[in-house]
Amino acid sequence: MWQLLVPRGGRALLGGLRTPPRASRAASSQPIRKVLVANRGEIAIRVFRACTELGIRTVAVYSEQDTGQMHRQKADEAYLVGRGLPPVQAYLHIPDIIRVAQENEVDAIHPGYGFLSERADFAQACLDAGVRFVGPSPEVVRKMGDKVEARGIAIAAGLPVVPGTPSPVSGLEEAKAFALGAGFPIILKAAQGGGGRGMRVVRTPEELEESFSRATSEALAAFGSGALFVEKFIERPRHIEVQIL
Repeated sequence: MWQLLVPRGGRALLGGLRTPPRASRAASSQPIRKVLVANRGEIAIRVFRACTELGIRTVAVYSEQDTGQMHRQKADEAYLVGRGLPPVQAYLHIPDIIRVAQENEVDAIHPGYGFLSERADFAQACLDAGVRFVGPSPEVVRKMGDKVEARGIAIAAGLPVVPGTPSPVSGLEEAKAFALGAGFPIILKAAQGGGGRGMRVVRTPEELEESFSRATSEALAAFGSGALFVEKFIERPRHIEVQIL
């Protein structure tokens, strides 16, 4: 269901109406006093700065290997997650992040980009724990976070899309078959995330095997899934992005 929202003196905006999950219904009416950023590096520091300007207390999480990283020093509080895990896997450890949020009275979790930002199960885990997820609803994250499903939604809506595989490829041979049919160059993309990770442009058949291996490893490290799909690569495209409120 949709509602036309018209701010005083402003333009009309199309906004969705939905009933929030039971766990988040009470929390959604409360002011945000403390935010945890489930990320590291520059993105975490930028969110901390914005929160500080708004008078909101900040919480960092860090892996054992990131003890000395600047994002830990910039937050009001910082807690270890993923003990014994490699750095990336630590930031993908949903139970630890939720535990830190619950034990330290966190009101909202900001996922940053990469890592868990496009994982619907993480968005749902936040709501189930009574903590607000700074981002879309789990259902929207599920549909748009999975790039193959997002392609399917666009196709079903009658929108033109770049030629690509309808589902994640099962292996190198399936990627090779698509490339031979569509022609080079092609691009390998992580199915479960974005942000430039798990992506490789392949211009010749000789590059395909190594690029496939590298893209799979990057996708697995960044998103916890090595699933890839393949698209025809468009040279020098014009990128037009529309932000919808």
